[in-house]
Amino acid sequence: METGRPMRSTGLQADRSTGVHTTGRPVVLHCSVTGRPVHTEPATLNITTDKEALISFMSSLSSESSPNPISTWAKTESPCNWTGVLCDKQGQRVVGLDLSGLGLSGTISPHIGNLSSLHSLNLQNNHFTGAIPHEITKLFKLRVVNMSLNQIEGVLPPNISHCKELETLDLMENRITGKIPEEFSKLTRLEVLKLGKNRFYGEIPSSLANVSSLTTLNFGTNTLSGVIPDEFGRLRKLEELDITINNITGTIPNSIYNITSLVNLAVASNDLRGEIPYDVGDKLPNLLVFNFCFNKFTGRIPGSLHNLTRIRVIRVAHNLLEGNVPPGLGNLPFLEMYNIGFNRIVSSGEDGLSFITSLTNSSHLKFLAIDGNHLEGLIPESIGNLSKALSKLYMGGNRIHGDIPVSIGRLTSLTLLNLSSNLISGEIPTQIGELKELQMLGLANNKLSGAVPKSLGNLSKLNSIDLSGNSLLGHVPSSFRNFQSLLSMDLSNNKLNGSIPKECLNLPSLSTVLNLSNNFLSGPLPEEIGSLENVVTIDISNNLLSGQIPNSIKDCRSLEKLLLGNNRFFGPIPKGLAEIKGLERLDLSSNQLSGSIPEDLQELQGLEYLNLSFNNLEGVVPRDGVFRNLSSFHLEGNKKLCYLACGSDSHRKRVKKVILTASVPAILVMCFVVGLLLYLRKSKAQITEHVEVLDQEYGLGEKPSIAGDAYSFGVMLLELFTGMSPTHESFTADLNLPRWVQSFFPENLVQVLDSELLKLSGNVYNEGQSITSPEREYDCLTKVIEIGLSCTTDVPDGRLSLRLALHGLKTVKQNLLKQTIGITV
Repeated sequence: METGRPMRSTGLQADRSTGVHTTGRPVVLHCSVTGRPVHTEPATLNITTDKEALISFMSSLSSESSPNPISTWAKTESPCNWTGVLCDKQGQRVVGLDLSGLGLSGTISPHIGNLSSLHSLNLQNNHFTGAIPHEITKLFKLRVVNMSLNQIEGVLPPNISHCKELETLDLMENRITGKIPEEFSKLTRLEVLKLGKNRFYGEIPSSLANVSSLTTLNFGTNTLSGVIPDEFGRLRKLEELDITINNITGTIPNSIYNITSLVNLAVASNDLRGEIPYDVGDKLPNLLVFNFCFNKFTGRIPGSLHNLTRIRVIRVAHNLLEGNVPPGLGNLPFLEMYNIGFNRIVSSGEDGLSFITSLTNSSHLKFLAIDGNHLEGLIPESIGNLSKALSKLYMGGNRIHGDIPVSIGRLTSLTLLNLSSNLISGEIPTQIGELKELQMLGLANNKLSGAVPKSLGNLSKLNSIDLSGNSLLGHVPSSFRNFQSLLSMDLSNNKLNGSIPKECLNLPSLSTVLNLSNNFLSGPLPEEIGSLENVVTIDISNNLLSGQIPNSIKDCRSLEKLLLGNNRFFGPIPKGLAEIKGLERLDLSSNQLSGSIPEDLQELQGLEYLNLSFNNLEGVVPRDGVFRNLSSFHLEGNKKLCYLACGSDSHRKRVKKVILTASVPAILVMCFVVGLLLYLRKSKAQITEHVEVLDQEYGLGEKPSIAGDAYSFGVMLLELFTGMSPTHESFTADLNLPRWVQSFFPENLVQVLDSELLKLSGNVYNEGQSITSPEREYDCLTKVIEIGLSCTTDVPDGRLSLRLALHGLKTVKQNLLKQTIGITV
């Protein structure tokens, strides 16, 4: 279980007989290193030396509070009147120091070791840094040490066992490292040891089992490894064992289940295995917290847990548990959290969720999670009778069907409602709009229909709304303008129509996702889109939106993904897009955009994906900046766009012929080039001229071009050897040239190869002798096409590099011309 913040307490109480503040145990006035009582103190240690030690302690501190709460320490004669200082009844020695929550910064001074009568030291909830000074081990009378909630670093001081009176050591939430010292086992009076949320590593010392007085062991949120010591079963007074969020392996020793005093057993987020004993609730009758989530436990949920009438928390989520929800949930009136999510729990029939009705007796229930299982059935109407305190309800990822009961609107304390990824049908109840505290609403991936209720606009505290993946109809409600705290909105994959309400774009808090994709939204994209200056992703693709992309889009300065593809936008690409410096993905494909590609887009250094395909763009593709290194881009389907140098159609055909007839040494080696050169008898001057054209158009000269990367190279190969242009009218956003070739490869490759090449195959001669055989040439073509396809896969990371592609072509050429007559390979 997550550990709460420690209470501010010195652990002191007044001893009526002596006037000295103690923790309730007889006071040993002094303790030597050997632990033997000493009843006299050195004359040099008194209230004066205590005062000097405190002043030295204060000198290394500062405070965020004004005035500094300890700034008055030096202004009075006796330190017994100072803030946070407690003296004995006679005012002769300082016995307690409580500086908790004062906002103090600095290191813990070694002078603390001069407070030899100190019983309690409470420095929690400040900003102390540095290591715990070794001098603290001189404080032989210490019973309570609380340094939690600071930024203390380093390892624990050696000889900590010299403080034999120590009963409580709380170092939670610091940055302390090292192994848990074995010598803790010598602290025979120790009751509370809290080391959670630090950086301890190594194994848990089994020798701690020798400290029979222990009631609390908290080692949560470290990097501890190994197993839970079987010896811990001897700790018969242990009430809390927390080892959550570590790297503990193995099984839970059976001896642990014999510690009948246990109140809190928390082993979540480790690598523990095995079955949870069916009678765990009978063996541990005092349990209030049972936290076994995020492990690999198998078997069933122990039904005996439902016999623990005082239990508050049952958490077994994210394991491999099977079977049904056991009966008896109606016996848990004090239950606050019930989390069985992400297991393999099953139910069937219309009443498969009837156990929810049993939970209506748990009037303190705040958290209910049954998501990520195999539960079937209808949501019972009784769900509205669950605790009025219920704050979070997770039911997603099951096989729940039927309607959402209108009674759910009675759960007015809900802050989170997740019913996503089920088979829920019907309409969204308007009563959900009565859940005024709701911050997260998830109804995605169901079978919901009808209109989106306007009443959802009443959820003014909503941070996230996800209605995607349903069959919702009608308009986006203008009442969504009330979502002034909204961070994320996803209405994608529905059947919404009408325009995008401009009011819904004036959402100042929207900062993660606006997803309206895959609907039937029409009309222009409102200028108000520019109000979303903090949003990271805007996806409005696959709609019927028209008009120009507003220039105000440049004001979305936090955008990383802008997806507007497959709409009806026309006009130019806004130049202001280049001002969105963090843009990583830009998709404007399948629209009617015209004009040239703005050269300023070259300045988008973070751009990884660019899709401008299937528009009416024209002019030259920019060559510099980010266009040199784009891992994925798509420009096909723009008939007037110059992938290469601009020119007429006849020029493009001439260039294609040049490519088929020219040799490009060390850069562009093609398997037919030698044979074709001999066949066509090109002159050296012609070849030189054509090579210069190739260098310019494929980025092989001094000035790099976008077409010089592997993807363009692959497209070029496929175009050359199939005779099909990537901008052919038969191609669409879903079927481009590489995908078309892939559908025939390799069995039916002959159907896509250029017929002119096939005519040449086997008819290339040198000095009257055939250079190659048709079989060898066809094998060559197959390998070349394979290289082209490898350069144009949909996943950028899976593409063949240009270097490897050229190496592959060189190998193909060598294999093709091997053993031929008069040809130098």
